[in-house]
Amino acid sequence: MKIKTLVVNAILAALYIAVSGLIAPFGFTNVQFRVSEMFNHLVVFNKKYIFGIILGVFFSNLFFSPMVAYDLIFGVGQSVIALTITILSARYIKGIWKRMIVNTVVFTVTMFIIAFELNLAFELPFLFTWLTVAAGEFVVMAVGMPIIYFINKRVNFEKRV
Repeated sequence: MKIKTLVVNAILAALYIAVSGLIAPFGFTNVQFRVSEMFNHLVVFNKKYIFGIILGVFFSNLFFSPMVAYDLIFGVGQSVIALTITILSARYIKGIWKRMIVNTVVFTVTMFIIAFELNLAFELPFLFTWLTVAAGEFVVMAVGMPIIYFINKRVNFEKRV
């Protein structure tokens, strides 16, 4: 891995952690609004961002989650699965907006993993919890699409790593 890619991913992980820390009370409940999840859209520009995102998720869960052991397995696992699906689907989907929409749908649907985690940890009802965490994820990812898109116009994420 190039030094530039390593540094950019370290900065991305740090940003993810910082944003997660700011909203920690709203990012680790059965209705999650983890604003840092909008960084997931970066993989539609370049798949190399997966490393920074996964590190950010890992350390955010390690530092801020009230259920560290569960979140390190289920939270990181859900991110790896969803990001991998998005990266693999990008081969067949042309256009940044279409890829971000697919990414949003993938992350929203795979929130069943987090609902299962919350069901195991707190015995919350699975379907209702899936609905609430998926709704929070959808809102954050949908709001994040234009934000990340317009930041890309200035920064050009494709060529940063």
